[in-house]
Amino acid sequence: MDLYPAIDLLDGRCVRLYQGDYDQSTVYGDDPVAQALAFQSEGAPWVHVVDLDAARTGEPRNRDVVAAIAGALDVPVQTGGGVRTAEAAEALFAAGVGRVVLGTAALEDPDLVRRLAAEHPVAVGLDARGAEVAVRGWLEGSGADVLDLAVAYQDAGVDALVVTEISRDGTLAGPDLDGLSRVLAATTVPVIASGGIGTLDDVRALASLTAGGRALSGAITGRAVYEGAFTVADAVAATADRPVDGARS
Repeated sequence: MDLYPAIDLLDGRCVRLYQGDYDQSTVYGDDPVAQALAFQSEGAPWVHVVDLDAARTGEPRNRDVVAAIAGALDVPVQTGGGVRTAEAAEALFAAGVGRVVLGTAALEDPDLVRRLAAEHPVAVGLDARGAEVAVRGWLEGSGADVLDLAVAYQDAGVDALVVTEISRDGTLAGPDLDGLSRVLAATTVPVIASGGIGTLDDVRALASLTAGGRALSGAITGRAVYEGAFTVADAVAATADRPVDGARS
């Protein structure tokens, strides 16, 4: 299982939101590139970057920052947030991003996801409150069921499903193991878990989680690292004891 330390960008700064609430943000740094390099130096195989401004508005206010991160790193960058057109995705790939995550577009324009996945490494972001997937920076419900969407993208050629339980994101309360198990069992697409990691035991629980004979391909961690619950190096070590059921690199 690969570890994806996260950099969430709001007005060019590294922040974390509590349960996706833009009014409950904590700033952790003003130099996202330095933060990404620090993650890389600790052995992170990927860095996950989210443009929170773009997720909310669709306008890529932090694209230059994302490009600077991708240009500075030797490890690949996975990025999402407000990627709702082919032009937005192509601009990120041209900037050196290794994989683009589409969330709202996966609900509103499935054909776009399929077209991009035929040419580039693409992941689908399934951000859910319970069973319902949220869109537009998690501000709106979609009425769509997370398992239905996981199945719908089974044959789309996407690299991975990035599955977030919004109620746990930024809380350090532990990941939604039951919900992740249901997604694993429902699809053969690699699954990357996001939301709730607070301890190394949480990382180990995700690394050992199986359902339907499958394991997670990755896990995204954010606040726990920024607040010193564990280091990226320790978390990478905690994921290293079993084979990866992996997304295409």
